[in-house]
Amino acid sequence: MKRITKIEENKVLSVKKKTRVAAYCRVSTSSDEQLISLDAQKAHYEKYIKSNDEWEYAGLYHDEGVTGTKKDVRDGLLSLIADCEKDMIDLIITKSISRFCRNTADCLELVRKLLDLNVYIIFEKENINTGSMESELMLSILSSLAESESVSISENEKWSIKKRFQNGTYIISYPPYGYANINGEMVIVEEQAEVVRQIFADTLAGKSTYVIAKDLNERGIPSKKGSKWNSGSVNAIIRNEKFTGDVIFQKTYTDSSFNRHINYGEQDQYLCTGHHEAIVSYEVFNKANEIMSQRGKEKGNGENTQRYQNRYGFSGKIRCGECGGIFKRRMHYKPSGSYVAWCCNNHINNKDSCSMKYITDDGIKTAFLTMFNKLIFAHQVVLRPLLRSLKGLDNKDQLLQIQEYESKLEKNREQRQVLTSLMASGFLEPALFNSENNTLIQEEEMLQAEKNRLMYSASGDRTRFDDVEKLIKYVSGREMLKVYDDEVFLDHVDRITVVSRKEIIFILKCGLELRERMA
Repeated sequence: MKRITKIEENKVLSVKKKTRVAAYCRVSTSSDEQLISLDAQKAHYEKYIKSNDEWEYAGLYHDEGVTGTKKDVRDGLLSLIADCEKDMIDLIITKSISRFCRNTADCLELVRKLLDLNVYIIFEKENINTGSMESELMLSILSSLAESESVSISENEKWSIKKRFQNGTYIISYPPYGYANINGEMVIVEEQAEVVRQIFADTLAGKSTYVIAKDLNERGIPSKKGSKWNSGSVNAIIRNEKFTGDVIFQKTYTDSSFNRHINYGEQDQYLCTGHHEAIVSYEVFNKANEIMSQRGKEKGNGENTQRYQNRYGFSGKIRCGECGGIFKRRMHYKPSGSYVAWCCNNHINNKDSCSMKYITDDGIKTAFLTMFNKLIFAHQVVLRPLLRSLKGLDNKDQLLQIQEYESKLEKNREQRQVLTSLMASGFLEPALFNSENNTLIQEEEMLQAEKNRLMYSASGDRTRFDDVEKLIKYVSGREMLKVYDDEVFLDHVDRITVVSRKEIIFILKCGLELRERMA
């Protein structure tokens, strides 16, 4: 008898498809601080998206160093749209409409295009999800507001700052060397003030800014930022009117395109006399500045002393391994002909203080070519491992902390903007405005200081990582160098340490230290 066994159909359990979510973020400049901010945004969105079990992380798209007013100059945004067209993304998260587009027409055009592709956008700040939006009216209104947001904030902030310039209540959040900001007031730091007085006294005594800086460094006195003194930092003190107790407000200004310029009379300036306690008298300040101006005229250089610095690729880059002095360029003349040499400045001034003898310009260039060609030949075993190790230093917890401080700073700015708007409209008394605004300014300074501390820690690793990537990109697939090029040297070398006349060390910007024998 025949037996029939029913074979059930193969039913595959349907698995709910996860929503593929991408994030888009943008920073308006390409400075190191903004790029670290960008890293912080990346870390935030990656953690945020991956924490949702119904979402699948589809990547992060970003733009840096560009304006948000036009969509067609942002490669990151255009790449995001292209991947949406390839059906790789279901949902986009972005911070706000102003970060996505500040142009109403562009914003609506992109939203409509993405809706046709069944891709929705979540604008976090405005709490808008285009997937559940019944009308474009609200988005259109908010887009229009976002389009003028930067201008209105800037104008209100300018108005607020100008009022504080006029009534002398503007707080200098970062006072010059010799002063500290205590409860909104510039107060003398006596230990630093003595250094300032000495700088002016030395100038009146005929010492150059180079000699003054050299003396300060030899005495182990740190500058404002804790680094070494140089001619520029000494010159900045001599030229700064704040040491007389006066302040000139609005030495710089921001134009309608948010670019900063030195104010040569395009905008009003405000001189506030007796703003704080003076460190030097008007007489000392004026005499010192007359001496500086006269020196500039004698050199035929006017106020622009910068053009006398770094005239050659090796200028300021060669250090003595014995005494730490800087090597200077000199011409040596012999019966057989002249040649360029680099000599330790301390050895030139006093042979007993440093015994290091000169090295030739041609010798350094030959050593550089040898060192760099070794990198070209062996970059896979030298640079690639270094790049991988730096990737491992990426501290996401630190980046998330930076993002948290940025959110608090943004909230602080919004609160100050509300105060300014109320003041401008006449709804707030000036006394109350100043009190509340100063409280917010002090809070901003505290938050900014903590953020800067974290960013300073993060920037070192990021800079090294970027420099290694840049070096790898240059050497990969390149033929051996046959001719020395200043541009290549300056792009990749931070400085040279002279160990002896037979050996020097190239300290690359990425942190590598490579020894090379002199020919």
